Amino acid sequence: MTFTDWKNKAKYFTYKNNKIAYWEEGQGPTLLLIHGFPTSSWDWHKMWGDLTERYRVIAPDMIGFGYSDKPKDYTYTITDQARLHEALMEHLGIQEADMLVHDYGVSVAQEMLAAFSERGTAGFQILSCCFLNGGLFPELHRAKLVQKLLNSPIGYIFNRFLSKKSLSKSFHDIYGDKKATEQEIDYFYDLILYNDGKNIMHKLIGYINDRRNNAVRWKNAIVNASVPVKIINGPLDPVSGRHLADYCQQILPNPDISILEGVGHYPHDEAPIKVRDSYFEFMAKHKKNIT
Repeated sequence: MTFTDWKNKAKYFTYKNNKIAYWEEGQGPTLLLIHGFPTSSWDWHKMWGDLTERYRVIAPDMIGFGYSDKPKDYTYTITDQARLHEALMEHLGIQEADMLVHDYGVSVAQEMLAAFSERGTAGFQILSCCFLNGGLFPELHRAKLVQKLLNSPIGYIFNRFLSKKSLSKSFHDIYGDKKATEQEIDYFYDLILYNDGKNIMHKLIGYINDRRNNAVRWKNAIVNASVPVKIINGPLDPVSGRHLADYCQQILPNPDISILEGVGHYPHDEAPIKVRDSYFEFMAKHKKNIT
């Protein structure tokens, strides 16, 4: 699917008077994809065709990201993003779904799992959750300098220094052996700029504080999860790589972890076939209708 095709296939629903872009395709069990920071659901495009052959795939751009609205006077929190996903599922009439999540989306899924545990529902029945690289545990998260600067009291000043060049450098540092191409960086950057998104980066980065404030609750949501949990990890990621996978191996009661050697922070972009195969293997263990 081309970048233009992707935009043209977007659908929209309204969340708190804001227009939220989402993609829906395929038939079968519902699979909810949750993207990372600072990108969007376009991150999943290399896996899209394989996933939609087996599932009804739902992938929104969260508020503040991609083709969704990016209001300047808005309190961006992980909890609110979780409620956005639940509102979308209700809008679509979906009663149950599996989840495949990355980076920022890891925290959104943790909040949804926590709510699912506490309420017995997250607006829909969560059947399983597969985590790609992301800050599952704040004590292990190794934030990049740009993240620390944006998250400072004067973070708004640093928005102006975010450029395609700085994005390219950041991605070069967190990718593994296979680096993002110049064309791919162009697409990532265009999605950040869309709807003047560069000027709210300092607001979106507040997720780092959300992780600290919810550390115990969100950790328990994974350790004590009542649904199958899978970790697919790119070990060359300096932010949440092998050290995170090793920690998960120690603390999860029944760890199911796949290490993709040579891969960094964006496994689904760097090694989509490996991620696909690992995910399908995981699903085959828990779904009789998935082979």
